[in-house]
Parts: sequence; C-alpha cells; structure tokens
Amino acid sequence: MRKRTLAGLEVSALGLGCMGMSEVYGPIDDDESTRVLHRALDLGVNFLDTADRYGSGHNEELVGRAIKERREEVVLATKFGIREVVGGGEVRVDGRPAYVRQAVDASLSRLGVDVIDLYYLHRRDPDVPIEDTVGAMAELVEAGKVRHLGVSEVSSETLRRAHAVHPITALQSEFSLFNRELANDQLKVCAELGIGVVPYSPVGRGLLTGRMPAEFGAGDFRGGLPQFQGENLARNVALAERVQGLAKTLGVTPVQVALAWLLAQGEHLVPIPGTKRVRYLEENAAAVDVELTADQLAEIDSAVPADAVAGERYAPAGMAAVNR
Repeated sequence: MRKRTLAGLEVSALGLGCMGMSEVYGPIDDDESTRVLHRALDLGVNFLDTADRYGSGHNEELVGRAIKERREEVVLATKFGIREVVGGGEVRVDGRPAYVRQAVDASLSRLGVDVIDLYYLHRRDPDVPIEDTVGAMAELVEAGKVRHLGVSEVSSETLRRAHAVHPITALQSEFSLFNRELANDQLKVCAELGIGVVPYSPVGRGLLTGRMPAEFGAGDFRGGLPQFQGENLARNVALAERVQGLAKTLGVTPVQVALAWLLAQGEHLVPIPGTKRVRYLEENAAAVDVELTADQLAEIDSAVPADAVAGERYAPAGMAAVNR
C-alpha cells in the first residue's frame, strides 16, 4: 500500500470508512466487519475512520476491539459533534467547548485507546463560533488526548477560521465523480493552506460500483436520499453505466476507476471507501495501482460531467448541515 501525507500525518493512500459496519447500509455482522478491519491492516490500509455517531457508539467499540492488539499499526480517526439525526434528516449538532471535552473522553473509552490520531468536528454548530469549538479541540492536543485536528463538511470561510485557531490536518467531505462541488472551492483552499482532503462516499454510496440493489431494504438509508429516488436514480444509474464501460476498456472495475480518478485529483487527497466485505476491501485497495493517463482522466470527466448527476446528496434538512 502506498502512503500519502495529510499535513504531516502519514497514512495509507486509501483509508477505510467504517460507518457501514454499524448502520445505514442494511444488516450488520460484527464478525465479518472484524475480518475486514484485520485484512485492511494486513494490506497496509492503516487509516481507519469512525465516529461517535455511527451506531450510537457501536462503531467505535467495534473498531476498538478489532485494533486492540494492533494499535501501533493504525492511524485512528474519529469524529464528534452530531448529537442526533431526526425526521427528514435534520442534523442536531453540539459544538460547545464543554461538549468537546465530554465527547473525546467518551470516544477514548469506547475505542479503548489513550490517544486519537485525528479528531474531527463532524458538523459545525451554527450557534457556536468555530473559534470556540476548535479552541477547545486544540486543548485536547495540548492534553495529549488527540494528535491532529480535522473538520468535516464546512465552508471555505469556516475552514480558514478554524485553521487560524489551530492547524487543521484534514477536511473530510463528500467528494466523488458523482459529487464534485468540493472542487469548486474548498479543494483549492486546502491546497493553499496545506490541508489534506479526505473524501467520504468516494464511489457515490455504491452508485459507481455497478452493484446497485433492485430495491433498498430496511436499514438502508439510501432509499431516502434524492439521488436514489425515481427518475434521479434512473439518470444516475445511466451515468454509472458509462463508468462501467470505461472500466471494461481499461481492464479494471468501476470502483477502481472511481477511486483512481479521485487519487489523481491531488497528492493531498486520501479517499476512505467503506465496506463490510473482505472481497470489496481488496478490490478497493488495488485501485492505488491503477494509473490513469491525462487522456483517460479527460474521458472519465467527459463521461460523467460535473453537473450531470440528478438530485442533491441529502434531503433538504440534511443539506442544511453541510457547507456552513
């Protein structure tokens, strides 16, 4: 596995998003998820991403148990700030300094570790100045509970303000062939400030895999997202089929095309595809060896234009919590 650097923090060029092991993508299986986590480390995928929100703490506990005997191999990232997701996808956030201190201690306990390598604010609290939240996070670095700080789904203005308080190591936001608005603004600001970028949902929540289910079962939140509904879904599947065609000509899988395209957007990008299956983990990891030429990148961009995807990433209530 190749390495990349997020503002001084060396990680594997691809990380592993762990959310689906605990919620939102259907049934969970702790034993299989543990096998995935162990296989990731065997492959050199050492950048593991979780959050206190995932499974109401279940995900941190799962990851903590899996890495207990291999902590030294892991670059461990977790997030705080989302207290609740209610009807319509409304996100209730808490960025108060007192909650920052409470949240980190709870995460350290669930993970069973003494220090978190990268600690993100999951969403910005609009009622608390970002300077106050990041100031409290900086105190965690001074206390030795956290090594690096990150923010997720914030505007470029908020990113600059946060970085002025304490160096921000990484911005985690959704970024993929299907959702490219990050490239319009924040991606350039990160390059300017020397901040790493960690794209989540890098294969469009499965749209770019070529393995979409006929229908979304209980516990699969995609059925409630605009991009996965009605005519939007039909249009987006048609776009994904173009990627499948390109992948066939390149002799790789659609997932590998999507991940290789992201890796080519800059050396400061480290995507974190999520999976709860070993075979998909291995497919993802192999994407680091896919080298796309300038002509191939242009062909991919042409096949999936930035403004071609139908529907927003989240319902309106969820969109209200991003880019602020």
